[in-house]
Amino acid sequence: MASTMLHTSLRCVNKTAGRIDHMRIQTDVSLKPFNSFGVDAHGKYFVVLKSEDEVSVFFQSEEYHALQLANRPTLLLGGGSNLLFTKDFDGLVVKNEITGVRVLEENEEAVLVEVGGGGMWHDFVVTCIEHEWGGVENLSLIPGTVGAAPVQNIGAYGVELKDVFHSLRGWDMVKQCFVEFNKEECLFGYRSSIFKTKYKNNLLITSVVFKLSNHHHKLSLDYGAIENQLIEASITQPTIKDVSTAVIQIRKSKLPDPKEIGNAGSFFKNPVVDASQLAEIKRHFPDLSAHASGAGFKIAAAWLIEQAGWKGYREGDVGCHAKQALVLVNYGGASGNGILQLSKKIQDSVYSMFGIMLEPEVNIL
Repeated sequence: MASTMLHTSLRCVNKTAGRIDHMRIQTDVSLKPFNSFGVDAHGKYFVVLKSEDEVSVFFQSEEYHALQLANRPTLLLGGGSNLLFTKDFDGLVVKNEITGVRVLEENEEAVLVEVGGGGMWHDFVVTCIEHEWGGVENLSLIPGTVGAAPVQNIGAYGVELKDVFHSLRGWDMVKQCFVEFNKEECLFGYRSSIFKTKYKNNLLITSVVFKLSNHHHKLSLDYGAIENQLIEASITQPTIKDVSTAVIQIRKSKLPDPKEIGNAGSFFKNPVVDASQLAEIKRHFPDLSAHASGAGFKIAAAWLIEQAGWKGYREGDVGCHAKQALVLVNYGGASGNGILQLSKKIQDSVYSMFGIMLEPEVNIL
């Protein structure tokens, strides 16, 4: 199946010409509403872009180039759900608010759907459930935007974004034009992609195309938590909506709502160790559970943190959530530095106990 809109290459494509009717650069803007930790930080300059026309016009404007000449850094901001501000940002914050969902191709088996990079991820999942498009139901209730999803290669309950990814389009701020990536070019890995390395803060993802199942779905039910949730609901022949509902219930039971308690979800990645390291850890902790992952074995970071005694820990307005040790939280007035210092204490503690250095999943600025 070939897309009628996107080509899978890294060449520059035609720049779009257009007018900006409502876009303007703001100064000294509070970023507290734009990060799920609810940390108070300010952006020196701030702009909202709502269309590809605005993207191409803005990044070729005199105002933007003046900021570049002044060596002002640029931060591409989506939902702010995977971000920790430890200080004010002395540069330009670009807020992506490009939305919309469009069917490119459809047949009995599959559908290609193009989604604006600034739309909220869970809103897209809800749209998929409503239209009976399968493949993203296990990724329900993950915070953040559609454009941020490929950067992180988001995943949950046995499914990763790469499993449903087809291609994407974005503005290359170095080449100053739109470029397009197919699945292979994204170099997807565990919570990783080329957009976290070579193209970090250099590509504004304007749209993503997904290849989803159409009516005939292969459900991913391998995770016991989903099976148990379905059994409790007496569901024996689940639909994609049933799976989505089960995932939502599981996530709500374990994870705090950022609207109530500031957090960015999982703060650390699950580490991968080799066979010898796993054997040594199991010699001291025989109840450790690990799963094969590539050439190694993946261990739950939450289990490591809990064993080190951090689950439910609180110091002032900073803490480690009582139901999920992998989630660091802001109980109200915490600073980004306070959260960062707690994360370092946890890292040191886990390393001392297991010889494993946890790697943050959250982007720290």
